[in-house]
Amino acid sequence: MPQPIRLKDHEKDARLVRRRVIVGAVAVLMLTCALIARLYYLQVIQYEYHSTRSESNRVHVQPIPPTRGLIFDRSGVIIADNRPSFSLSVTRERAGDWRQVLDVIVEVLELTPDDRTLFEKRMRQGRRPFEPVPILFELTEEQIARVAVNQFRLPGVEVVAQLVRHYPQGAHFAHSVGYVGRISEKELKQLDPTNYAGTHHIGKTGIERFYEDQLHGEVGYEEVEVNARGRVLRVLKRTDPKPGKDLVLTLDVRLQEAAEQALAGRRGAIVAIEPSSGDVLAMVSQPSFDPNPFVTGISFKAYAELRDSIDRPLYNRVLRGLYPPGSTIKPMVAVSGLDAGVVTPASRVFDPGFYQLPNYDHKYRNWNRSGDGWVNMETAIMRSNDTYFYDLAHKMGIDRMHDYMSRFGFGQRVALDMFEESAGLMPSREWKRARYRQAWYPGETLILGIGQGYMQATPLQLAQAVALMANRGKWIRPHLAKTIEGQPPEDPNPIPDIVLRDLSFWDAGRIGMEQVVHGARGTAHKVGANSVYRIAGKSGTAQVVAIKQGEKYDRNKLQERHRDHALFVAFAPADDPKIAVAVMVENGESGSGVAAPVVKQVMDAWLLGEDGQLKPEFRPPQPLADQQSANR
Repeated sequence: MPQPIRLKDHEKDARLVRRRVIVGAVAVLMLTCALIARLYYLQVIQYEYHSTRSESNRVHVQPIPPTRGLIFDRSGVIIADNRPSFSLSVTRERAGDWRQVLDVIVEVLELTPDDRTLFEKRMRQGRRPFEPVPILFELTEEQIARVAVNQFRLPGVEVVAQLVRHYPQGAHFAHSVGYVGRISEKELKQLDPTNYAGTHHIGKTGIERFYEDQLHGEVGYEEVEVNARGRVLRVLKRTDPKPGKDLVLTLDVRLQEAAEQALAGRRGAIVAIEPSSGDVLAMVSQPSFDPNPFVTGISFKAYAELRDSIDRPLYNRVLRGLYPPGSTIKPMVAVSGLDAGVVTPASRVFDPGFYQLPNYDHKYRNWNRSGDGWVNMETAIMRSNDTYFYDLAHKMGIDRMHDYMSRFGFGQRVALDMFEESAGLMPSREWKRARYRQAWYPGETLILGIGQGYMQATPLQLAQAVALMANRGKWIRPHLAKTIEGQPPEDPNPIPDIVLRDLSFWDAGRIGMEQVVHGARGTAHKVGANSVYRIAGKSGTAQVVAIKQGEKYDRNKLQERHRDHALFVAFAPADDPKIAVAVMVENGESGSGVAAPVVKQVMDAWLLGEDGQLKPEFRPPQPLADQQSANR
């Protein structure tokens, strides 16, 4: 049976269409309102926020590192300056795959795999976001041209002109002035992130490190407009940095060179001090090294050669070298004995060539095995008589010895501005008990009286001790900085002067030191011959390896580096000291034969003019009668 045909309800269809149109219109209207509301929110309510974000993308604030302060010697000769140089920098955030960029750099500039390793190491070091990292310094014109031609392959790479630290004197002041180097991750965490923004180098050693705050300066800033690729279009605003302060040192270039020539290539150390001011006039540690490669990054091979050298050129012998002072401390021991009241200048000791403690069989030998007979203090210093000072040390005892020698600076840091300085060692009962868990023995006091045993001192401490003899106990700490931006450095922790019961005690020690050089039987009388000025000095020999009881020192049985060290300390002119010098020659064996001539050459270079006579500023004032006669 056929189905009935349904008639189409046009009214119903129209109502359905109208509903859909209305729903669609409402939906469109709601979306339009939401869009308008969102636009209003973004462009009106959050206008300042997004305009600031937009401006930040267009305008960048870049740090301007300050120019590092210059360093001069006391006469105005430049020791450390800043040399313009072109460097290659990479900004990791703009480079994309920065490892691939490094590969392209090595390819374009035809560098070695070691350079590639060094570049990656520098890129991995701690840094701030969007901060360019210098990876290659001192670019040649050819290298700059190659980078420019291949710029499309090197995103985030740019050639930057900057000032790089340079040391025109080379190795002469490597151990005193030091050098700057790249900031390490550890140092980056400790530095002020604001003031060191854009700075990639910091003082690593010597004066460069001690006066880092003064030499560095204050960072500046500039606001720059950049394009979408980060390239600078123009500078909008600039705040200039404040350059670091210039530093004038107490060192003298000519005296430094003269001291190095006097050492004649031997391993050793020389310190020359002006007693009246504490100015360090010369500071030599040989062998030395050129600090310039450390500024831009020394190669692994070059550093390994310096580090592994048997002569240890990186080792600062002046500040860190610890040596038994030997007989150089005998004048200080003599003055201490006088003040302690255990001896007088006239006190005599009979020297048969050895010394024995009561109830002991052991013989402590004098260097002169035949003995010097009866000796008083002056003769004992002049002849460097061990027997006399064995007896004096025994009378004083370890406690008083430790107390007096500490006043002379032994066992403590004496410098004002040399952070690398070692304190040395001035032994005591307490020290030995803590170190070895043993009691102090009387024999150890005896050998301490001649500067042997546990005692260790730096060449700087010896120079300061002899300067104290020249100053009659007035403490002025040795320092390398003469002025900082025209102002002299201040000592925040001055060391008390050595005050003796009687000032004549100083004269007793000084007279003995004069006889060492000018006495007919003085151990260094050859140095004093024909000298136009009087020298007060003391020789010393420091054992490297011990010699058995009863044996004699035989240089032919010892390796060269096992032979005794040679030492000599002195000040001059003896009646009005202008310079105090300490010299240590490693394995030089003879203090009077090897170290004393070095001291004389250094003193001559400072005190004498071209005519071989004392310079006018070092001559004693003429009596009034002589001046009137000369004027006539």
